[in-house]
Amino acid sequence: MYQYEYPRPSVTADCVVFSRQDNRLYVLLICRQNEPYKGHWAFPGGFMEMDETIEQCALRELREETGLCLSSARQFYTFSAVDRDPRGRTLSVGHWAVVDSCLPIKGGDDAAEARWFPVDALPPLAFDHQEMLQRALNQLENC
Repeated sequence: MYQYEYPRPSVTADCVVFSRQDNRLYVLLICRQNEPYKGHWAFPGGFMEMDETIEQCALRELREETGLCLSSARQFYTFSAVDRDPRGRTLSVGHWAVVDSCLPIKGGDDAAEARWFPVDALPPLAFDHQEMLQRALNQLENC
């Protein structure tokens, strides 16, 4: 078997899902059930499997962690800071989507809870998800 001589980073996908309700902008977050950042809020996401595309990964993780099934989400940025994940070298491809209303959700898989939060009243976010939110908001404003 061929051995690759260069180290390879892990690849993840994260989903930033927005909704408008009562003239407020909301975003979907999950409460992490596991370390790192156990008990902290983050965007639904996780590691890409070997037999899926990054888009499939984003939608699968969203479905597994929140029960929300979307047919598509838009890529908006690849987050690649060297220290973004304490588990090791990890890249994350951010995706965003807008749904018509704050649809029913439920924490699942490795999410202890899932909840819609007003964008102007968010808890502290895990990893680099504050930067992820700002970049997703920029995409939303430009559409």
